[in-house]
Amino acid sequence: MTNPQVVVHRDGDLLAAATAARLLTRLVDAQAARGTASLVLTGGRTGTAVLEHLRALPGLDAVDWSNVDLYWGDERFLPAGHPDRNETQARTALLDHIPVNPARVHAMEPSDGRFGDNPDAAAEAYANVLTATGNGSTPEFDVLLLGVGEEGHVASIFPDSPAVHEKQHPVVAVRNCPKPPPTRISLTLPTIRRAHEVWLMTTGEAKAEAVATALTDTNEVQLPAAGATGQYKTLWLLDTTAAAKVPNTFTPPPT
Repeated sequence: MTNPQVVVHRDGDLLAAATAARLLTRLVDAQAARGTASLVLTGGRTGTAVLEHLRALPGLDAVDWSNVDLYWGDERFLPAGHPDRNETQARTALLDHIPVNPARVHAMEPSDGRFGDNPDAAAEAYANVLTATGNGSTPEFDVLLLGVGEEGHVASIFPDSPAVHEKQHPVVAVRNCPKPPPTRISLTLPTIRRAHEVWLMTTGEAKAEAVATALTDTNEVQLPAAGATGQYKTLWLLDTTAAAKVPNTFTPPPT
């Protein structure tokens, strides 16, 4: 497990802009090393804002987007094109505006897709996608983006839920979520920990307690964000209010 690093920005918009620039550089470096890159996207306000800022960067074309594998950390199990689906938001913010290879855009199945209203089958299908693109095992993603909830959830892994206890399956169906919609599909923590780098992004005073606890406690069952770590880097990207309770040993001056 990597030691977490903390970067604090003055506000959420600056956080999203700086994260977009950081992400562009990371993808360019990955492609320089081996020709391809892989990125796991997240939804939510900050995750979508990062993609919007990425789209506006002058250096956007430095990435060969046709050689980027794109995945999602979780998805709301809703019909295709629904505005609340993370895929829909990502396409509107970025993917519809860049030359991605459709075969490398690995979206989770919608509730009106091949498996109908069966989230377990959709989760199993996504696990098969991961195995196929990872040459027999879950890929070691270059960067995996996550938001963090007020109670410390990441992806759709909520405290003391069946998903947080899952150790065998790389992807699970999640039911009875405390936040709507109640049914979702999510990567599990062991899959998240396959990523080379995990970036946790969050803003707002309401997140401060969860952030501080995740950085100082390893109880992932009660606070799943504590278990979201990368193989080589775990990066917390915060605004000043979300970082308000983080011990001084973690927090550099805001940028």
